[in-house]
Amino acid sequence: MTSAITEGVRVSVLTQYQPEYSSPMQAHFVFTYRITIENHSEHTVQLLRRHWFIHDSNGTVREVEGEGVVGQQPVLEPGEVHEYVSGCNLRTSMGKMGGTYLMERVMDGKQFRVTIPEFTMIAPYRLN
Repeated sequence: MTSAITEGVRVSVLTQYQPEYSSPMQAHFVFTYRITIENHSEHTVQLLRRHWFIHDSNGTVREVEGEGVVGQQPVLEPGEVHEYVSGCNLRTSMGKMGGTYLMERVMDGKQFRVTIPEFTMIAPYRLN
């Protein structure tokens, strides 16, 4: 698991290869990732946007930006946790992702970026 803390907001990531949805012969590799967002700050915060950089091991980089996460813009009170699972398709058996969330403090509207720590996605057979 990979984690980072920005302004009291901790983001942790755990990845898993999905062999049943992957097709290595067609250069199609599917990974899921579980994101855990923990609000350790003193303020209620809302996740507004996400901004990802997705790297295949062949040098291809994709950028993904949009509102919320999996259709939600969760609000986290101090001490609350939000988890979600999403997925990523790669053209190679190894890659990495990382980025930021745009968050807003509810009480005063102050916006800030929270680091999504860079994490690797590796098909298990590559580790042998």
